[in-house]
Amino acid sequence: MQGIDYLRSKLDLYRQGALQRQKVYDMKDNYNAPGITIPPELRRQYKATLGWGAKSVDSLADRLVFREFANDNFNINEIFQMNSADILFDDAKLSSLINSCSFIYISEGDDVIPRLQVIQGSEATGILDPVTRLLTEGYAVLSRDEYGKPKEELYFITGRTDYFVNGDLYRSEDNNAPAPLLVPIIHRPDSSKPFGRSRITPSAVYYQKYAKRTLERADITAEFYSWPQKYVVGTSQDAEAMDNWKATVASFLEFTKDDDGDKPTLGQFTVPSMSPFVEQLRTAASGFAGETGLTLDDLGFPSDNPSSAEAIKASHETLRLQAEKAQRDFSSGFLNVGYLAASLRDNVPYRRNQLYQTKAKWEPVFKPDASTISLIGDGAIKINQAVPGYFDNDNLRDLTGIEGVNNGN
Repeated sequence: MQGIDYLRSKLDLYRQGALQRQKVYDMKDNYNAPGITIPPELRRQYKATLGWGAKSVDSLADRLVFREFANDNFNINEIFQMNSADILFDDAKLSSLINSCSFIYISEGDDVIPRLQVIQGSEATGILDPVTRLLTEGYAVLSRDEYGKPKEELYFITGRTDYFVNGDLYRSEDNNAPAPLLVPIIHRPDSSKPFGRSRITPSAVYYQKYAKRTLERADITAEFYSWPQKYVVGTSQDAEAMDNWKATVASFLEFTKDDDGDKPTLGQFTVPSMSPFVEQLRTAASGFAGETGLTLDDLGFPSDNPSSAEAIKASHETLRLQAEKAQRDFSSGFLNVGYLAASLRDNVPYRRNQLYQTKAKWEPVFKPDASTISLIGDGAIKINQAVPGYFDNDNLRDLTGIEGVNNGN
């Protein structure tokens, strides 16, 4: 085992990146945009805020709706339902999409049902078993003081959870669970990134920064676009100095000839066009959409003709594939949570392969419209005529998301 000191150092190493991604999601990231023409003081006055990072996360998270575990031999659905399943699943998957992973801390509850608590990826870490995707040891911070120093900490190993307060061991709780009671919920893991990948990728962050710089430049240029700069040449040196503000807002100005009969010449500088900024912003939006599987409509560039449900589904094909991949990843994590929670509840160290028949069920990524449901119904009738009983309430609900009526037949 590596020990708690090693895991503390590991969390400190990766915590700053997780906090930065959280700031991007919360639209609180401070970014000093480079520039060679706009003074820093002026740029700070026109600081832009953009929510594309949050949009990339929410657009996927809102389409991931967990339904239940089928073939639930160990009654783990009850454990999740008793822990506010709607909030628990949403919290865990949202944090995973932002930080690449989140963690669920399992502890004994006031009654028989274990207690489940979501911990963000910026506050927990561990040593991952690459086969089971469970931890061999884990570490989590429950609270910090005003200086960011850990105040309440947890250290997890198989069969025991240690609780620390201000760096000192406060108590230890033994259990019969076959793995540490801290379970990672990982988004898109692979051999090079065992703790997954965030939806807020470096490429997505670049395109958002590019768009923010464009908006800031556009805001500054709009000032000159609204009030074009004017000039007067040929005025007498003895003429009274002109009030610039009055000359800008006045509807009528009078210029008289001087003693030699000469008169000044009025002019106006060419007004800068806003079109290049619109094109730049659209270019940034196109790059961001390609990176995250969104469309330009999702980022505020609506198309001229409204799309049908099928057209929207077709345009989001990349997003659909990403959502189905996230469902597979999260299913494994949530099943691991139920597996350890059931072991803790029953005080029995179950084996992981005893849950091989238990499968996670999700609602469809895209809800079909009325015409699509009609087509599915026609297809189901024809298939059932060829293979009687092939379609029933369960697999039709998987296609449509509509819960059928069970007649008990």
